[in-house]
Amino acid sequence: MQDQLFHDPALVQFYDAENGWREDTRFCVALAADAKSVLDLGCGTGLLPAALGVARDVWGVDPAAAMLEVARRREGGDRVTWVEADARTVRLGRRFDLILLTGHAFQCFLTDADQRALCETIAAHLAPGGRFIFDSRNPAREEWREWVPARSERVFELEPHGRVTAWNDVSYDPLAQIVTYQTSYRTASKMLRTATSRIRFAPKKDIAQRIAEAGLAVDKWLGDWQGGAYKPDAKEIIPIGRSAA
Repeated sequence: MQDQLFHDPALVQFYDAENGWREDTRFCVALAADAKSVLDLGCGTGLLPAALGVARDVWGVDPAAAMLEVARRREGGDRVTWVEADARTVRLGRRFDLILLTGHAFQCFLTDADQRALCETIAAHLAPGGRFIFDSRNPAREEWREWVPARSERVFELEPHGRVTAWNDVSYDPLAQIVTYQTSYRTASKMLRTATSRIRFAPKKDIAQRIAEAGLAVDKWLGDWQGGAYKPDAKEIIPIGRSAA
């Protein structure tokens, strides 16, 4: 199922307005300080690659043309090589010092096979001594319970729409570990747009297994973007690792 939140230009503008600089972005900018080359798998509208594209070789990969169109127009977007491709199968013929997958993009890969293929892509593109990092929400926190209209409503300004009200609604399949959620945006003119998204809440042990199957090794597991160590009730599951070879 194609997620219109990422593929419909009319919805991408709202997504971009809601996803600016965050803790993960700032952490990864610092992590990339010594990297001469960076690959962002699942780069979205390109905020992070554009910020990293000064004095280093930066590539951004995403399957959504509408997201990449925003990325190309972003300040600093001309310094990045943008590639429209699926992170499970893309092969760029080059290797990178740092490979990123932030914004919980890892959760968009819904099956074990999908997650394994993603990790194999990371392994195929890591330079000797290179590192990778990605994030996934910890299912033990059951964060999706907050994604109901009464708890998720927020308001922001977006030209030319003016005041925009947004909210979510959600359902959870515990056997598949998949959350299906709706994101709705209502503008000041009462225009309503809605998208349906599906993401997987995999536990740490499953993520660790997919990483190992791809020939990667984790040096550190973080539980938040402040650098705190992972623990069972942590908000995030964040592996920082390298090739196991």
